[in-house]
Amino acid sequence: MSAHRRQQLFILVGLVALSFNLRPAAISVGPVLSEVRTGLSMSPTTAGVVTTLPVLCFAAFASVAPWVARRVGMHRVMLLSLVLTAAALFVRAEAGNTAAFIAATFPALAGMATANVLLPSLVKRHFPDRIGLLTSIYSTFLAVGLTFASVLTVPISEIGGSWRVGLAAWGVTAGVAALPWLGLVRHDVRPENAAGDVTTMTAGAVARSPLAWAMALFFASQSLQAYAIFGWLPQIFRDAGFSAATAGLLLGLTTAISIPISFALPPMVVRRTNQAPLILTLCGSYVAGYVGLIVWPAAGALVWAVLIGVGTGMFPLALTLIGLRARTSDGTAALSGFTQSVGYLVAAVGPFMMGAVYGATGGWTVPLIVLTVLIVPQAVTGWMVARPRYVEDEVARRTPTGAQPR
Repeated sequence: MSAHRRQQLFILVGLVALSFNLRPAAISVGPVLSEVRTGLSMSPTTAGVVTTLPVLCFAAFASVAPWVARRVGMHRVMLLSLVLTAAALFVRAEAGNTAAFIAATFPALAGMATANVLLPSLVKRHFPDRIGLLTSIYSTFLAVGLTFASVLTVPISEIGGSWRVGLAAWGVTAGVAALPWLGLVRHDVRPENAAGDVTTMTAGAVARSPLAWAMALFFASQSLQAYAIFGWLPQIFRDAGFSAATAGLLLGLTTAISIPISFALPPMVVRRTNQAPLILTLCGSYVAGYVGLIVWPAAGALVWAVLIGVGTGMFPLALTLIGLRARTSDGTAALSGFTQSVGYLVAAVGPFMMGAVYGATGGWTVPLIVLTVLIVPQAVTGWMVARPRYVEDEVARRTPTGAQPR
C-alpha cells in the first residue's frame, strides 16, 4: 500500500471516529437532565440554558473555525477539538455545582462545533472525487453517535450508579477518537497552501454571495425544524396518551430512521445535477408527518415518527450541497462556516418558539401548523440552492479587479 493510500485510510478512520463524537456532548445531557438538576440543584431556567447551549455554540464557533484552520492546520484543529471535548466532558462529569457544569459544557461544545464545521472541507480536501460517499459515511456515523448517546446514556448511568458515569463515558469515546489524528498532524496542510486554492476565502467575502445566503437560509430552515421537533416530539407523544418510555422509543425511532437516510442520500445528491426533487420530497415527508400529528397523533404515531425521521434527511443533504457548491477546500470551509453560523443561530429559536406557542395555546395543533408553514421557506431556499453553481465564482464577480476576497 502506498504512503498516500495509507494516509487516506488513516483520514477515513479519523473521520469516522470524529463523526461519531460530534453529538454526544450535547445529546447525552437530555436523557439524564432530571438527575443532573436534582444532583446540582439546577433551576428549570438554568436547565433551559443548558439545553440551548449546543445550538448557540454551533452558531458562535462556526464562523471562526475556518480562520483557526487556516492558521493552525485542519488536522491539528481536529485533534485539538477532540482533546478539548474529551477533557471538558470529564471535568463536567465531576462538576459540583451548576456554574461548574455550564463552564465545562461550553468548551466541550466548542470543540465539537469547530470540528463539525470543518468536516465538509476535510472531505473536499482529501476526497474531492468521493464527496457523496464520504459525506454519506460521516453523516451516518454522526447519526449513529446521536442515537447511541440518546439510548445508552441512561443504561450506562444505571450500571455506573450515577449520571456522572453516563456523561463521562462520552469523554472516553472522544479521547479514543483523537488517536488517529495524532498520526495525521505531521501531514497537515493549511487551506491557503493547498493545491488549487489560489486565494483565501473569508466569511466577509462569502457574505457577498447570493448562493451563500440561500445556503445559510436553507440550512437555518432545516436546523430549526430538527431542533424544534427533537426538543418537543416526546412531549407531543406523551400529551397524546403515551407513556414516557414509549414516547422516548418513538423519538428513538425518528433518530434511527435518519441513519439509513444519512447513508443513502448523499450519493443520490451527487449523482443529480438538480437536487430540487429530493428536497421537495423531504419537505413533503415533514408535512405529512406534521399533519398526521395534528389529526391522528396516537393512531398513527409510528408512521408519523418515521415520516418526520425521513424529513430530517435534509441535514445530510445540506452538508453534501455545501461540498458541491464550492470549488476548493478553502471555499468549502468558508461556505460551511457561514452557512452553519447563520443556520444554528436561527435554529436556536425553534425550541423556544414551539414552547412559547404551546404555552399560549395550550395544545400542539398551532405549533405544528407553524412548523408546517415554515416548510415553505425551506422548500423555496432548497429550490434556489439546487441549481449548480459555485460560491467562489459569485465572490469573484463581486470583488473589484485586483482585490483579494476579504
